[in-house]
Amino acid sequence: MHIWKLPGALAEVQGELSLSLVQAGLLVGIIQAASIAGGLPVALGGEVIGLRRMLVAGLLLLSAGSLAGAASPGAGLLMASRILEGVGFLLAVVGAPALIQRVAPPRRLDLALAGWATFHGLASLIGLSAGALFLEAAGWRPWWLAMAVVTLLPVPFILARVPPDAPARAAAWRDSAAKVRRTVSTARPWITGLVFACCTAQWMALLGFLPSIYQSLGLAGLWAGLLGAAIGGVNAVGALAAGPLLQRGISERRIVCCAFLAMAATSWATFAIDWTGQADGFLLQLLLIALFSAVAGLVPAALTRYSVGIAPPGGSVPAVLGLSQHIFNVGNFAGPMAVAALAAASGGWSTTWWMTCGLSAVGLLLLSALRRVRRADGSAPARRETAPEG
Repeated sequence: MHIWKLPGALAEVQGELSLSLVQAGLLVGIIQAASIAGGLPVALGGEVIGLRRMLVAGLLLLSAGSLAGAASPGAGLLMASRILEGVGFLLAVVGAPALIQRVAPPRRLDLALAGWATFHGLASLIGLSAGALFLEAAGWRPWWLAMAVVTLLPVPFILARVPPDAPARAAAWRDSAAKVRRTVSTARPWITGLVFACCTAQWMALLGFLPSIYQSLGLAGLWAGLLGAAIGGVNAVGALAAGPLLQRGISERRIVCCAFLAMAATSWATFAIDWTGQADGFLLQLLLIALFSAVAGLVPAALTRYSVGIAPPGGSVPAVLGLSQHIFNVGNFAGPMAVAALAAASGGWSTTWWMTCGLSAVGLLLLSALRRVRRADGSAPARRETAPEG
């Protein structure tokens, strides 16, 4: 929600703090800077200081960054607060899946990780819809303060219910660094991160530009924000659906493959076909975009489950997750720019499907490569790759 609290408030923030267009664009993307640069260092720190400590620290930094942002008198402090939020976000999303793997009962692990993977869609749903209503009633500074309070609510439950970490030891740095080196020297974590990026770059780009797309179709104002939130929210439905599919023995590879094919088909139908002259064309486009978002939710759920099982012997699960964060956040940064460049060059959104279908095709090729290197990298096969594919 800290990522999605800004888009709806950007015009108000830009006007109040007199931000230039370049500064506004930097403010949107700067929260991703920590994830682009710090995935592996955070994974190393998590191995040493402990995953529970890292998760709690991430939530505290998110809250502190939001408080600082609410008090910002100008662009400089607001930028710094967003960087602090980015560090907190990275600590939380690298530590949480590995922590879930540690504490969840084995028979519930698929559902637990699928539930975790809903955070992208739920955050966009709540952040955009609640944000639209809150901003209209109170403004952006109270919204930042409210988010700072909300972020602290899980901390007592984590401290009460999650087993504590072992004491941190200075000597653990050497062992942890060896685990991280062993992990990043294998191929599967890198390829998995690239597959992840092929999905998230599409979804982030499309969701980020939905208000502009709606405006080109004649829809603006509060309804555009609420529809954008709903489109983001159905992503969580797809993520939740991955859990039962995995429990039925369908492999992560098959789930991701089907998701890429569906994303390519729905994005092509949304943008390549001219719906303007057809009855109910807008509703059909809306349905297609919603379906695109829903099937996109299958990918992070399936790949998160896959990622926690591919660390090599003596390797590090947080390092796999940190590397994935590093790679797919590069995709999140580049995806919106690619869509914007296509729209600017073609004079509209009709060429968006070039990017979405191209990334889906690359993702399918990477899935094929992932299967070939499974044994070549010397790591144990993930549990699901030996399961029947249904």
